[in-house]
Amino acid sequence: MDRVPAGFDADTGVTSKDVVIDAATGVSVRLFLPEVRAADSGGDTITAAATKLPIAVFFHGGYFIVGSTGCPPHHRYMNSLAGNARVLAVSVDYRLAPEHPLPAAYDDSWAALNWAVSGAADPWLSEHGDLGRVFLAGGSAGGNIAHNMAIAAGLTGLRAAAAAQVRIEGVILLHPSFSGEVKLDTEAEEYRVSVQKRWAAIFPGAKGGLDDPRMNPMAAGAPSLRTLPCERMLVCAASEDPRRPRNWAYYEAVKSSGWGGDVEWFESEGKGHGFFVQDYGSREAVALMERVVGFIAG
Repeated sequence: MDRVPAGFDADTGVTSKDVVIDAATGVSVRLFLPEVRAADSGGDTITAAATKLPIAVFFHGGYFIVGSTGCPPHHRYMNSLAGNARVLAVSVDYRLAPEHPLPAAYDDSWAALNWAVSGAADPWLSEHGDLGRVFLAGGSAGGNIAHNMAIAAGLTGLRAAAAAQVRIEGVILLHPSFSGEVKLDTEAEEYRVSVQKRWAAIFPGAKGGLDDPRMNPMAAGAPSLRTLPCERMLVCAASEDPRRPRNWAYYEAVKSSGWGGDVEWFESEGKGHGFFVQDYGSREAVALMERVVGFIAG
């Protein structure tokens, strides 16, 4: 699989670097830092330590089987996200199935999230990261992970020493992968069965098959969505994505759960799953990026 090295991106002005966070597992993150501009500098580019940026912890897609922080389309998307939203992005390189069956990806992502908000993980984060404005985000399988990381943070709290300073402001789910043992009315059965087969292969220890709460947040016995620790959530879907019925069901479940936050829905018409990564620069991809940027800006 092609892998783009970290470094400076001339198109966006974003600089990236790779950091290994666990030598034993090899789990790493790629940090993306946009040009830092101080409000009192007249817009001049500086690297003042006083300038703080929201931290966006991002989990890539690939159905837990493929993908990486250095995948060319994903790397390009992250540069664009960091540059447009002006966030310090933390892209997580979790271990992949089937070599590392689930829950390895969840465990790695939890470790990376806690590392990112520790307050002293890396000079970029300690100098430029605002622990009071943390966002969790992900696409496809990464959207599934982002949801599960939010639930874990709500149930158990973060392990980081600086946890008391951490505020998870928002969660952004881009075409998240959810499913269930019972078919939804508007869901394609052929697609659901294909997910069932893949899920069994990559997570043989799943409880209840597709009704494991990590795949079906609405399953009986799943943690209450009221435990979400964020203040705001953005659920994004594509009209031609077979995941769209589950995305809508999740959105409705969050909205009716009694959670005290604000959940928003954004749908890209005429587009398929994950188009925003491959169709970079298309009208619909630009519109989705603008929606994400606006959500982060608040």
